[in-house]
Amino acid sequence: MPSIEKHADISKQRTGKTYQQVHEWIDDPQYKEERHDITRVLEFSQMFREKYGEEAAREYVQHLADDLSGKFNHLVEDVQVLVDKTLAYFGAKK
Repeated sequence: MPSIEKHADISKQRTGKTYQQVHEWIDDPQYKEERHDITRVLEFSQMFREKYGEEAAREYVQHLADDLSGKFNHLVEDVQVLVDKTLAYFGAKK
């Protein structure tokens, strides 16, 4: 998953603003699991909409999507390592 700084950089490229406060709120270590809870996305996006506007609410949702993508990318990489090791075990060359 991207760091807060990386999330802010992505937001800056996408919107022209970092939305640092949004990313810091989501990734606060004390509440990180709760704030990434997909079942609360409507509640939390509404909070950001009211506090910072529609674009901030979208950046909250995009943060979650970027984290999910990062998780799956790691999974794909891990599976590829296992496939390569298995192929090597059976003498296949990549």
